[in-house]
Amino acid sequence: MSEHYYTQSPNVAHDERWFKANFYNKIFTFKTDAGVFSKQRVDFGTSLLIETVKLSNHKKILDMGCGYGPVGITIASLLDHGYVLFVDINERAINLTKENIRLNQSLINQQVSLEVKHSNGFDHIDEKNFDLIMLNPPIRAGKSVVFELFEGAFNHLREGGEFWIVIQKKQGAPSATNKLNTLFSSVEIVARSKGYYIIKNTK
Repeated sequence: MSEHYYTQSPNVAHDERWFKANFYNKIFTFKTDAGVFSKQRVDFGTSLLIETVKLSNHKKILDMGCGYGPVGITIASLLDHGYVLFVDINERAINLTKENIRLNQSLINQQVSLEVKHSNGFDHIDEKNFDLIMLNPPIRAGKSVVFELFEGAFNHLREGGEFWIVIQKKQGAPSATNKLNTLFSSVEIVARSKGYYIIKNTK
């Protein structure tokens, strides 16, 4: 495969489509396109992450590798106030996220600030004090890229901040857990379903 969703400027022909998804008894509308991850529906792993992550004092949130935005948009709809930053390397995904924020704006409290930024991982992320970072790792990009994202998440969290990921056992959950244990003070598998692990990491 010469290119995949972890590509800055996908060259694949456009194939725009729309679908609806129900999370937390709210109906979201998402526009997707070719060249982004899981264009036909919110994939099972991402859905599991959305439905498992716990929000307590999390008011400054980063959706790393946001794709077309389902994680950050859904989580933003649960906040009464706060800040959610959406980041992706894929320019097509970034444009879709901006459009999906507009499509779902009525579900998000006006006291929640949303920002979308193009960045290769954490390269252009200046903030270092996020309460919560969420990631569905780009496994196809390779272990070195994924581990760099783990390290970047650690460096951009406040003390006590949380990094939540979803990963399949067969795609490297054991080695990912080993890496995370070298970084975080607490690494906990909080959910398992259909071979997917949701791992909560606390700085």
